[in-house]
Amino acid sequence: MLPILYQDAHLIAVDKPAGLLVHRTGLDAGETRFALQLLRDQLGHPVWPAHRLDKGTSGVLLFALDAATAGALGARFDCGQGVAKTYRAVVRGWPADAGLVDHALTRLPDDARGTRALPAQSARTRWRTLARLELPVAHGAFAQTRCALVELTPETGRRHQLRRHMKHIAHPIIGDATHGKGPLNRALAAWLGVQRLWLHACALRLPHPASGEWLTIRAPLDAGWAAWDRGGGPRSMLFY
Repeated sequence: MLPILYQDAHLIAVDKPAGLLVHRTGLDAGETRFALQLLRDQLGHPVWPAHRLDKGTSGVLLFALDAATAGALGARFDCGQGVAKTYRAVVRGWPADAGLVDHALTRLPDDARGTRALPAQSARTRWRTLARLELPVAHGAFAQTRCALVELTPETGRRHQLRRHMKHIAHPIIGDATHGKGPLNRALAAWLGVQRLWLHACALRLPHPASGEWLTIRAPLDAGWAAWDRGGGPRSMLFY
């Protein structure tokens, strides 16, 4: 069963585990389990996803419980007005204390059939460094590996925006098989004992589509994040 973070007559939010697709897609044609299907079966009621999280990303995932609410949410997420998302990630290297990535991203197709070039869209992501780690994991010519826990706040909602933006500033998210470094990802996975994309949607804030009142939904970091305690930092830093 998917853990329920919030539920009322119009909305339901769940804590999506890493490795679970939101819905069927041509990019993962072999998958048979989807958050949409699991939640529908769990509730015995149709649900409509309000937004998407990558398969590897965990955390807050919002659904509508009726078609009218789904339409209202879809319009709000599409324009990005009044929707605030906050993420935690572990990235390679030690970024500056804070910054803004303002870098347009070429549109990505929703499935593997897209072949034609799609136009770039403006994209902005703010980051804030919460903690820095130096791990006893050799990488290339270095005897140790530097990583950082960061807070990411996207100001736009482009496909794979956070992963692509962190790669753009040379601080890819650990565990990112597409935009990161495979040998380093494998070495860290072996050292941590956990293999996953270290990206978590920890908070979603938006006006309720029915009442207009502001709603904040949070998802705590899952137990797997405790593996980073081996980095020598206090456990509390991961729950900053």
